[in-house]
Amino acid sequence: MSDRNVVTWTCLMSGYINIGQPKSALQLFQQMPRNYIFPNPFTFATAINACSYLSDIETGRRTHSLIVISGFHSNFVVCTSLINMYGKSNYVDESRRVFDSMENKNVVSWTSMISVYTQNALGEDALSLVREFINSKSYEPNQFLLSSVINACASLAKLVTGKVTHCGVIRHGFDTNEVVGSSLIDMYTKCGLFDYSDKIFKRIPNPGLIPYTSMIVGAAKYGLGRFSLHLFEEMLKKGIRPNGVTFLGVLHACSHSGLADTGLEYLNSMHEKHRIYPDSKHFICAVDMLGRAGRLDEACQIAKFVPPDAEDIEILWGSLLSSSRTYGRLDIATEAGERLIEINQRLATAYVTMSNTSASVGDWENAYRLRSEMNKSGINKEPGRSWVELRDKVYVFYAGTVKSCARGDELVSLLKELEVRIKERG
Repeated sequence: MSDRNVVTWTCLMSGYINIGQPKSALQLFQQMPRNYIFPNPFTFATAINACSYLSDIETGRRTHSLIVISGFHSNFVVCTSLINMYGKSNYVDESRRVFDSMENKNVVSWTSMISVYTQNALGEDALSLVREFINSKSYEPNQFLLSSVINACASLAKLVTGKVTHCGVIRHGFDTNEVVGSSLIDMYTKCGLFDYSDKIFKRIPNPGLIPYTSMIVGAAKYGLGRFSLHLFEEMLKKGIRPNGVTFLGVLHACSHSGLADTGLEYLNSMHEKHRIYPDSKHFICAVDMLGRAGRLDEACQIAKFVPPDAEDIEILWGSLLSSSRTYGRLDIATEAGERLIEINQRLATAYVTMSNTSASVGDWENAYRLRSEMNKSGINKEPGRSWVELRDKVYVFYAGTVKSCARGDELVSLLKELEVRIKERG
């Protein structure tokens, strides 16, 4: 092409991102000044999107500086890309600064910021921003906004607020929308109402990948492993191609249904049949699945295969450590615990579980040594907690602190009464 301009360069960058090559897009972006091509707002937005895909926050920051120098720092498209990039890398405050700097916000910018809060487990902040948006002049709900609000309700287990939002979904005509429906499926499942999830799924005409995946993951989490696998096979028969998240639900279903061999078959089929490369999350599921089945040597082999800098590596070795304790495998428990301590020297769970495992097999000397090391290092184990929603408010209870709560004596008395009734019913 003889006549190359900023538009053709930007289109090529977008093409690289669309085929999963964001690094090539950034390399092209860096070549532009040498070819006397100067980026426009869409070029900068594309470059920021590439940084977001790569979680390359340093290149993203440098590009942000170039944006400011070029005078595009208040451009709507650029700002939205920056909000998403910082949010994906867990820099929520940076996202909010960009959002607050925007002079003219529309539903896309509001939705992006609300999504950032939701993705970073800041549900209360997300709902607070939703209320602010509703009171603004630019309030105009779309499928992505409603989906983000429902996801925030799901993260907080706020069933009442979620139901109110569901009413809004119906009122605005999004009740059969795939994106919104998938979020509703997830919310009702997390709130313990899988029957509602099933009804919503059945109302979606010709459900595609997203609703099927939500149902597969939801059914697996709800303990309906075989139903989850039935949905997966049904999806394949309809010609719908699964993705990595779908397989996470499938492996989770196999793990909680005692179907370890079936799970391994699905894991192997990911690349062989569907050209999907398993990542650390899939291997975590496989380790958990084999650990629950007592196949700890196989689980340990898979755990060793995962790179030590992989995402969620603590969860992988923690799962193996827990299974090793259950089956009294001190050798594997020791290796898993040592790996955890290498990753995070102040991880109380590793010391406690290794100590308990040693005690369960009669190695009291090692159990005492581990507890002593933990105490000398000043490491404290965080107490367990649970929560319940009542009248649209979530109450959190920490282990051993019930008596110190408001009306704590009444709660203890009620719990004892419930315990007696449970024992009476066998």
